[in-house]
Amino acid sequence: MKKLNLRIRLMLSAIAIALVVFTVAGVLSWKECQEKVAEFFDTYQLSLARGLSSTDWDDVSEYTQQISNQIIKSVHNADEEDEAIGFAVFDNIGNRIFHDNKYGKYFSPFGRNSSFSTERIGKEKWRVIRVMSTDKNFIIAVGQELDYRNEIVEEMFEEFMIPWIIGLFLMLIAMMWVLTIEFRPLNKLAKNLQNRHDSDLSPLNETDIPSEIKPLTRAVNHLLKKIDGMITRERSFIADAAHELRSPLTALKVQLEVAEMTADKPHALSDSFRKLEQGIARSSRLVEQLLILSRIESGEVFEPEILNWQQLIQQIIDEYKSEISAKQINIQNKFTKAAFLTQGNAFLISLMLRNLVDNAVKYSPNGAKIEIKLNNQSLSVCNSGIKVDEEQLSKLGQRFYRPSGQTAKGSGLGLAIVHKIASAHHCQTKFYNTKTGFCVSIFN
Repeated sequence: MKKLNLRIRLMLSAIAIALVVFTVAGVLSWKECQEKVAEFFDTYQLSLARGLSSTDWDDVSEYTQQISNQIIKSVHNADEEDEAIGFAVFDNIGNRIFHDNKYGKYFSPFGRNSSFSTERIGKEKWRVIRVMSTDKNFIIAVGQELDYRNEIVEEMFEEFMIPWIIGLFLMLIAMMWVLTIEFRPLNKLAKNLQNRHDSDLSPLNETDIPSEIKPLTRAVNHLLKKIDGMITRERSFIADAAHELRSPLTALKVQLEVAEMTADKPHALSDSFRKLEQGIARSSRLVEQLLILSRIESGEVFEPEILNWQQLIQQIIDEYKSEISAKQINIQNKFTKAAFLTQGNAFLISLMLRNLVDNAVKYSPNGAKIEIKLNNQSLSVCNSGIKVDEEQLSKLGQRFYRPSGQTAKGSGLGLAIVHKIASAHHCQTKFYNTKTGFCVSIFN
């Protein structure tokens, strides 16, 4: 089922709330009208009964009744049915001696005295009060038809509620108009997004946007900025990767052609296959480094774990034993009990250490000294016998950057991976020269 849009849902909600409030207000108003009308007419009946009870009824006769009837009939524009009220006067034995000539002639002298009661007179219900005259010789009965009271309540309620109904209707129309006006910036924003080109990741214009919507537009702009940065990085990464892979792939092709030309020369063929194997290994390592760098830059979350630095460092040193022995390098470890980083991803930390040791071994001259220091402030890997120009230090850590004058083979990704892994663990990287050589430090 298709969900209604926000504007219609707001309107329906406003109508529902208005109807509930209007209904509750109507019920309360109806009850209030009933109470006020009942109070007014009860007071009116009491006043009439008081006046009649203080009248001298001893000399009243049928002639008096007739004269009274004639007088009332002669009153101009008199309508005896307007208030549907009647009265009758009875003597102590129950004889009716006077009445209003309309309803009172149907009243009974028998009933509850000195209090209101609801009685059926004819086919209608009446509210009747009976009191004794001041001389205790007569019974005064004053009644009013309840339907008349209900008619008065209905008329009052109608006159009271009709303006409110009209006002509510006009208010809802005004609300629809206001919502339509207020939603125009959102509709404009939606059309702007729909009509955008796929490559347009510029920020959304927040002009005329309601303050309540600005957090959303700012979040969208922040997301667009992140997507733009990600796409830029991916494009740069793909371009750099294509450029860097071109050379080893070309070299592999050349070695394959050489192998084909030297198929009848076993020694040359073996040398070609050896170089081809080395080229494949370098290409595989380059692809592996590119994939790892891509995972780190994409913001992939790696689960943290307790780090055993001594074990990780020793494993890396063991991997490079043959290279260290071949170049007669003196490698020293200096550990403290407390490490600057206690938790992290062991795979990434191991990869970072491997790249640091690989760079140190690869670029150190024969007989050099490599020192690995780990304490509660930093991790440092320093190698002697080689330095980097001061102008080039600031560029280290960039992808595919290699200082000029390098003779050892490499892709320029090692220190970039070190920098990215350190950043993923909220650490900083520092490249600097010492009196004896070059150092890389990782610290938080």
